[in-house]
This record gives sequence, C-alpha cells and structure tokens, in this order.
Amino acid sequence: MQHVDDDAALTQAAPMTTPDQLQWKFDLDAVDWNALSHLYRIAPLGEKKPDDLRVSFGNSRYTCLVFDGDVLVGAGRALADGVDCSYLCDVAAHPDYQGIGLGKALIERLRDLSEGHRKIILYASPGKEGFYAKLGFRRMRTAMAIFANQPGAIETGLVE
Repeated sequence: MQHVDDDAALTQAAPMTTPDQLQWKFDLDAVDWNALSHLYRIAPLGEKKPDDLRVSFGNSRYTCLVFDGDVLVGAGRALADGVDCSYLCDVAAHPDYQGIGLGKALIERLRDLSEGHRKIILYASPGKEGFYAKLGFRRMRTAMAIFANQPGAIETGLVE
C-alpha cells in the first residue's frame, strides 16, 4: 500500500472508476498507517497521527479501507457495542475519488455492517447534513458533546 504525494495519475483514473470497481478490505492486516494519515490530511479531514489511527481503528468494531490498486483512496470505521449503538466516524475519500459515490458507499457499508444495532449515529460536518439525510439519517435534537478543542469545535460550527 502506498500514499501518493503527487496524485496526478489518480486524477486521470478516478473519474472512470465506480466504488464497486475498487478493492474493499474490512480488516486491518498490513495497513500502512502513514498512508491512512495522508488520506485524512488530503481529504481534507485534518491531521490524524498514524499511531492514533492505529489505536482508533484497532478499537473499532467495523472498518472499511478502499484501494485503487495499491493506493488507499477511502476509509471509515464504526465504534459499536453489538447491540445498542454504532457510531460511524472518520469517513474519508481521496479528493480525486470524491463525486463518484465513494463517500456514500462507505457510509452505506458501515451502516449495513451496523445493522441490528438499535441506533446508528454520526455527526456531520457543518453543511453536509443533507448528504447524510439522503442516506436515511435524521437530525438529533438532544446530542451533546465535549471536544478536546472546544473553542475549535465552536469556531467550525460543530457545537454552539
């Protein structure tokens, strides 16, 4: 598995690709944690350290990693207890693969893996709520959160 700093080759290949033509993995065997960190940085979903990703993905009940050849182009995970709650998080698609349905496919796979839980939750980035509504998610009226960077969460509109 590799990460690509010069993604020019991907830009030409991605528009012809559909999520079903990509390779999906649901285990963490041989994950290149640096490549995963790179994916989050360019998605752009922020800076996630490789060692932190190893811990968070390792502690997740469900994981999805998506490859085009040996290049990681999508990822997501769900924290779940097996009965009551599954929380979908860290869903990312490589910028060259956004707009082909990869993000939707990642959410759908994680939602399907989470089937049987009493509730499946996620929190959307501000402005993305409509995307998740189309996938069956409804706005929660009572969700509350404490963030390690509370001022940053307020600034970006995640909390009031």
